[in-house]
Amino acid sequence: DEMCALLGGRAAEQVVFDQISTGALSDLERTTKMAQAMVTIYGLNDKLGNISYYDSSGQQSFFMDKPYSDDTAKVIDDEISTLIEGQYERAIKILTDNREKLDQLAMKLLEKEVIFRDDLEAIFGKRPFAKDVEAETEKEKAKTKEEVSKEK
Repeated sequence: DEMCALLGGRAAEQVVFDQISTGALSDLERTTKMAQAMVTIYGLNDKLGNISYYDSSGQQSFFMDKPYSDDTAKVIDDEISTLIEGQYERAIKILTDNREKLDQLAMKLLEKEVIFRDDLEAIFGKRPFAKDVEAETEKEKAKTKEEVSKEK
């Protein structure tokens, strides 16, 4: 979700102007680093599996530049690209599906320069998952209390 949001500005340029600019550089950098970490450090990739190429000892550089083969490097590159492009396409779809709201938000920003939660809620409505998260948390608390009672 965070990668999708980071790519939202660039996707909005594509949706609205049918072109992109260099304005999203820091968002692209953050997205790329996030995807690299997911794939190479945290083991969050199905093709590579539960493996991390992170070396917390700092000793890795004494032995080799990279702890994997050229074939694995290609898989890593492909998976990072697939992850980022997938989130970019997702951002484009969200913006395209909500184009009217995107235009309303743009007009509000032109009008006020700074907007607040009330402005966003007027356009998009209240965040639907805030209540769902609270309800789930309460359910989990109740379930945990019930389980503890049963164990006693």
